[in-house]
Order: sequence, then C-alpha cells, then structure tokens
Amino acid sequence: MAKNPYTLLGVSKTATEKEIKSAYRKLAKKLHPDVNPGDAKAEAKFKEVTAAYNLLSNPDLRKQYDTGRVDASGQQQNPFAGGFRQANAQGGMDTGFGGFGGMGQDDMADMFSSLFGMNMGGGRRQSHGGFQRRQSPPQKGADVRYKLKMSLVDALTGGVKDLGKGLNVRFPKGIKDGQSLRLRGKGRPGVNGGPAGDAHVKVLVQPHKRLTREGNDLHLTVPISLSEAMKGVKVELDLPTGKVSLSMPAGTNSGKRFRLKGKGVRAKDATGDLYVTTQIVLTDGELAGASVLAAQLPDGEKHELRKKLI
Repeated sequence: MAKNPYTLLGVSKTATEKEIKSAYRKLAKKLHPDVNPGDAKAEAKFKEVTAAYNLLSNPDLRKQYDTGRVDASGQQQNPFAGGFRQANAQGGMDTGFGGFGGMGQDDMADMFSSLFGMNMGGGRRQSHGGFQRRQSPPQKGADVRYKLKMSLVDALTGGVKDLGKGLNVRFPKGIKDGQSLRLRGKGRPGVNGGPAGDAHVKVLVQPHKRLTREGNDLHLTVPISLSEAMKGVKVELDLPTGKVSLSMPAGTNSGKRFRLKGKGVRAKDATGDLYVTTQIVLTDGELAGASVLAAQLPDGEKHELRKKLI
C-alpha cells in the first residue's frame, strides 16, 4: 500500500502548489540515484517521493485523493465513481506513477536539469520534416565531492595529492582541517555542450603524536634527557614551518613551556607562535646509572609534589 503522499513530502494537507514543489525539489536533490550511486534504499525512497509529487502536483488528482476517491497510488477507491484512468487516457494524460502527473515533461526536465545537470528532453524546439522535437539547451555538469586525508606535516608544507583517475589537487601551505578546495571543470561532463561541473575536495588533517595546531599557533612536545634538563641545552628543531633554535636553561623541568614568537603558521591575516613543552625522558645510559645517582640523592626531602593531586 502506497504511503501518505503528504507525509512522504513532509507537507501539510493545506500546502500550496509552490510549497509542494519546493519540498519535492529538496528531497529529489538529496535522494536522486546520481547523488547516491548503488544505494537501493535511497533509490526506493526517491521513487516514493516522486510518486507522491506526481499525485499532489495534479490538482484534479489531488482533489480526488483528498476526497477519498483515489488512494495514495492513484487507484480508484469508489467503483461507481467512473473510469478515472480511462477518462484520463481519453484526455491524453497519464496519471500513473510511471509518468510525471500534473507536471509536464518540460517542467520535470527543467527541474532535474537545474538539480543535476541532467538531459531529460527540455529546451527549444527544432523542426525536422514537418514535425517538431525538443532539444535541451547546454547544461553544466554535476559537481563531485571528494575527501582527502593528509598528515599535519603535509598540511603545513603544502604540495600535490593524487585523488585517482588522473585527478591531482594542489593545496597551499598551512591548509586547515575541514577546509575545501574547488577544482573548476573537474566534475561530471556537461550536457549538450555545456561546461563540466566542479570538484570539491574537503581536507581532513590527521593528528600528529607530538605536534598540534590551534588556529595559527603550533604546540610541540620536545623530549630532553635528565642530563640536559639539569645542565641546560640548546636544541635545533627542523619543523614543517622552518628551522628554529631554542636554548633551555639548566634546571629545566618536565612540562616547562617556551614560546617562540612568529614561529607558527604564516597566514595572510597573521602569523602564529610556536609553543614548546619539555618532556624529560631518561636515556639508556641514565637508566643504567640510576642506582648510583639515586644513592647520591638526599632521602626524606620534604616536598609537595603530590599535594592537592586530586
């Protein structure tokens, strides 16, 4: 049994013709098989909402549905109401759901051309040997969408990535996670000589284990040995944004943060900073001599390292 057409389109029984058409356009654009290739559920839903639109876009058929003379599939409910389909056939209009109901072929063609760049027969007429046929005007091809995963290092340095099928995308230095790139003319071919659609590439930057980005600022965790922490050290960092030097004084503790101004991401509007946080890591040599070092350390030292820990 066919479903309630008003429910399928998400409109009320008092909806205007314009509201019904608008609701169908939104659903068709979302559910069309070209947008959901291989999705059987979406295709079935598309057929349902198209059937519902076919019924409600025909004023006569809609009136007969509202009065209970036909059901949601257009079948006659009252056997004494007269041959509805026969009368329609005599009038030259097929209201079955294989066609376009109250919407003409040209109107339906215009709708799908505007939504998907499809050629469905709309356009200007041309005369051929005493009869006329319709020829669609040039239509732009449909856009296509891609998702491109890349490392944070690649995002900061910029470069070229292969999307497959001979399609390469060049992305700038410092591109952000979630940012989209538009490749003109790299979508689906146009119809009747129309231009090709565009390709939209959404960038998905993968997390790094030590380096993170916040706006234009970069945050980096740098390991240092116990000896370096106690004596001080100058570290050289080769980052995607360039080489930097940082001098850490003697007695630098784990978790100490240093700010290097202007060493973050360079953007058109502003340049970020680099924040370096230290992490003391015992080397193999320090671990080997740990017992000797521990014996030299004072016992019973009063400290408050774990005060208010929880």
